[in-house]
This record gives sequence, C-alpha cells and structure tokens, in this order.
Amino acid sequence: MAAALAQIVPIARAEPGMVAYQVHRDPRDPQVFTIYERYRDAAAYEAHLESEPMQRLGFGDAIPRLEDRARELLEPWEPGQDAAMAAI
Repeated sequence: MAAALAQIVPIARAEPGMVAYQVHRDPRDPQVFTIYERYRDAAAYEAHLESEPMQRLGFGDAIPRLEDRARELLEPWEPGQDAAMAAI
C-alpha cells in the first residue's frame, strides 16, 4: 500500500480542486493508513475519483488489495453555522 500511496499522493496534491490530501500511518501497524482528503467542492471530488491516476493506481491497484475500507463523507463546519441553519 505504501508504494501505491507514494505514487498517488503527489498526483492528488497537484489536482486543481485539492485543498488537502494528508496520509496518516498507524505506528503500531504499518499496514494501516488513514487518508484525509479535502476538496474545493463536489465537482473537484468527482474529478479526483474519475482521474486517470486514481482509476489506475487507486481503483485499479491499491483499493482492491485493501483488507478493509471505510469512507466518511463530511462537510466543513464553522462555529455559528448551526444557528444560521436553524434560521432557515
């Protein structure tokens, strides 16, 4: 997995809609990685998923070899945002 990520990370970080692409590795189990990705918008996220490098390196190589894969799609939150949403 580390070899695949070593190829994916610089490509993903250079994508125009990428805000952050940070990989974390479990110090107790070097086979466990967590990737935090943040995109400018939903279109940038879709462009990342559909990109040739992600299709080839991610979906074509790294992802099928995963023992476990959990994804969470989150939205940015700022203090005071809940009050603004309640007013809608």
